[in-house]
Amino acid sequence: MRSESLTRNFDRSSLHRWLWIPIGSAIALFALAFVDQTQQAQAQLGYPNKPIRLVVPYGAGGVGDQTMRLLANKMTERIKQQIIIENRPSAGGILSMAELLRAPADGYTLGEMGNGQAISMSLFSNLRYDLLKDFSPLSVAGTFAILLAVPDRSPYKSLQQLVEDARRNPGKLNLGAINPGSTQNLSAHLFQQITGINATIVPYRTAPDLVTALLRSDVDLGFDYFAALQSVIGPGKVRIIATTGDNRDPVLMDVPTAKESGFPAYVVTSWNGIGTRAGFPVELTKLLNTEINRSLATPDLQEKFRFLGIDPNGTTPEEMWDRMTRDAHRWRDVIEKAGIPKQ
Repeated sequence: MRSESLTRNFDRSSLHRWLWIPIGSAIALFALAFVDQTQQAQAQLGYPNKPIRLVVPYGAGGVGDQTMRLLANKMTERIKQQIIIENRPSAGGILSMAELLRAPADGYTLGEMGNGQAISMSLFSNLRYDLLKDFSPLSVAGTFAILLAVPDRSPYKSLQQLVEDARRNPGKLNLGAINPGSTQNLSAHLFQQITGINATIVPYRTAPDLVTALLRSDVDLGFDYFAALQSVIGPGKVRIIATTGDNRDPVLMDVPTAKESGFPAYVVTSWNGIGTRAGFPVELTKLLNTEINRSLATPDLQEKFRFLGIDPNGTTPEEMWDRMTRDAHRWRDVIEKAGIPKQ
């Protein structure tokens, strides 16, 4: 699509001249053209002309916070205005979403949102907003799978082996995950529902608490992200026997997915993105979507994301909205089947 539109903008003589430009020079000229387009759009819209707030529903240091800080730094370089991270942690991201809803739809207050907010739609009974009606998506920023971890001294060498043993011995296994209602915790419930095993799900307050439980063999299988587990993966500590993405994790290519391990329906991919409140101008949506996607495409940002176990992949606003909708329905069903009471 992009190449067709570019071709239409040149007459034949112009295109002929372009064919004689060395490849490296052509790429540089294309890049300059894109920069010029962005600068022209910013000049025409007069945006941004002051710092932008990015409200994050997590505390500093977590994978959601780090994702946004890296992206905000890269976008700041591009748009020449600072994007300031504002952490407002709370259960289900309710405080950050409420703050985003209070702000004008002028592009100077953005918010991080993702599957955690989709879960909140079914987990909380008195939300003062409708996620799918009151907010406007801009783009997904990154996706990351759950890692299924066992103590290194565990007898289970594969996910199939663990499930077979759990089926033979109902109630024998302990599954560990943080906070009830978190993606990790609901992933453990979904694992039970898909595999048909009967196990005890043990909730932990923080990821370090779960790591300690794994190291002590207090749990047989733990559910968490690479960022939480990376420091303890190795001999004598923790082994990863499967990941939950559609494809193998780029930082754990020797580890099979749950799909490859015999459980094709067990695919869980968390994600973070950026949105704002409903009523956001179309022109600003296009500009910010473009800047998010171009920032995510830079090699240095991609390297930093992947170091954290995050796959950087921007989307259109429509694709982000579709993903949010699918997640809201999926996790509602998991919550209802698990009998988790609304908070």
